[in-house]
Amino acid sequence: MPRRQMRVTGAAEAPLRAALRALRTELDVPDAFPPAVLAEAEAAAKTPRLPGRDATDLPFFTIDPPGSTDLDQAMHLTRRADGGYRVHYAIADVAAFVAPGGAVDAEAHRRVLTLYFPDGRIPLHPPVISEGAASLLPGQTAPVLLWRIDLDAEGRRVATDVHRALVRSRARLDYAGVQQQLDAGTAEEPLALLREIGTLRERLEVERGGISLNVPEQEIVERDHGYELEYRAPRPADAWNAQISLLTGAAAADLMTAAGTGILRTLPTAPDGAVARLRRSAKALGIDWPHHVSYAALVRSLDPRDTRHAAFLQDCTTLLRGAGYTVFTDGKTPVPAVHAAVADEYTHCTAPLRRLVDRYAGELCVAAVAGEGPPEWVRAALPGLPQRMAEGSRRAGTVERECVDIVEAALLKDRVGEVFDAYVVDLHDRDPSIGTVHLEDPAVVARVEGGPRPLPLGERLRVRLTQADPGRAKALFAPA
Repeated sequence: MPRRQMRVTGAAEAPLRAALRALRTELDVPDAFPPAVLAEAEAAAKTPRLPGRDATDLPFFTIDPPGSTDLDQAMHLTRRADGGYRVHYAIADVAAFVAPGGAVDAEAHRRVLTLYFPDGRIPLHPPVISEGAASLLPGQTAPVLLWRIDLDAEGRRVATDVHRALVRSRARLDYAGVQQQLDAGTAEEPLALLREIGTLRERLEVERGGISLNVPEQEIVERDHGYELEYRAPRPADAWNAQISLLTGAAAADLMTAAGTGILRTLPTAPDGAVARLRRSAKALGIDWPHHVSYAALVRSLDPRDTRHAAFLQDCTTLLRGAGYTVFTDGKTPVPAVHAAVADEYTHCTAPLRRLVDRYAGELCVAAVAGEGPPEWVRAALPGLPQRMAEGSRRAGTVERECVDIVEAALLKDRVGEVFDAYVVDLHDRDPSIGTVHLEDPAVVARVEGGPRPLPLGERLRVRLTQADPGRAKALFAPA
C-alpha cells in the first residue's frame, strides 16, 4: 500500500541537504555495508543458485520510475484462447544470492526495508545484488520466481503457478512513457493489455469493497530562484501496474492458506472515529461527501490533480495504520486474515529486493506449488518476522515523517511572518486551540497553535508562519 512520498528535484539548497544528513545520524539508520557483507555479496553475485527452467524466450518488460536500477518485477501479458488472459510476473529471486544465516542475510534482517529519503535511499541489500546481479535489468539473464496467473474474460483468477526460472527482460519502461504509449495507441499488445487487465481488476476491487489510494507524490522543486512544494498526481498506468502486484499478492495468500503455513499482510477495519476525522477533513477542504456515499466510493471519485483532493488523499493514508503481518503454521486461517483495504487475503511477495518479508513469502509459495514443506530456514524465521517487520516499518515511518517536516521547513524557512490561507482539518483532543491546517498553497500540512480561542474546525483560517528551520524547528503556524 502507498506511503507518503516526497522527493527533491533540482539543486536543493544546502540547509536541506545538511538537515537530511543530520537526520540519518540522529535516527542511526544503516549506512555503508560492512566489509564482510560486501565481500559475501560480491561472491554471491558471481555464483548465484541458478534454476533449471529457462523462460528467456518470453519478452518481459519492467515499469519503474526513471533511473531505477533495483528492479524487482517484470511482466509479460497475453490473451488466452478462451477469451481470458495470462499474466507472467517475474519476481527477483533474492534467495539465489543470499545464503540463510550468512552475512548478507544477517544484514538484511537488521535493515528490514529499503529506506527512502528525499535525496536518496538506503538499500536493503548491497547494490551488487539489488542493483546488479539480482535486478531484472534489460538484456540481463536473471533467476526469478516466475508466476503464471490465468484470468478469465472478466479478470478473475482461475489458475496460479509459481516456480523458479531464468528470464531476460527486454525493455525498461517508466510510468510516463507507458502512459504516453497507451494513450496514443502505439503500445504493442503485451503492454496494451496492462490497461485492459488493470481496468478489469479495478472493477473487481470495487465489487469486493477494496480501496486503492492514488496518493500523490510531494515534490520540492526549484523555481524562480526559490523552492515550491507541489503534488504530482499518479497516472492511470501507475494504478494498472499496481493491480498486477495486488493480483499476485492475493494469489500468494491463497497458496499459503491452502498449504497451511504462511505469512499474511493484514489490516483491521478502520474505527469509526478515524472515518469521522476524515469527514471533518473533507469538509475543511471543500470536498462534498454526502452521508449516503461510502468512503470507498468517495476516494474513487477524487482527482489527485486537484490540490484539495491531493491533500485529502494524503490524509486518507491514516486509515492504513494498524497494518501488520500475521503468521500461521498450523493449517488454520489466522484471525484477522483479511487486509481491509484490499478486501481480500493478501501478502507482500513482489518486492524482495526492497522488503525482507517478500523473500520468505516467495519461498513459501514455491514450496506450496511443489507440494513440499517450507525450507527449514524459512520455517525457523517465520515466528519472528512480524515483530522484525513492525520494527522496520516504525523506523521507515519515522524517516518519512521527519523528512516531510524537514522539507516543509526548508521550503518555508525564508517566509516566517507571512500569512497564508488554510483550512482547519483537525483539533487536538484536549486543547481545541491546537490543531492541524492544510495550506492552500504551497502543499503543506502543519500544526497551528497559539490562538486565544478554539480553532474553527472545518473552516477556512488565515494563519501566520511563526517558525520554520530545517533540522531544528518544524513549520508552525498561529492564527493570523
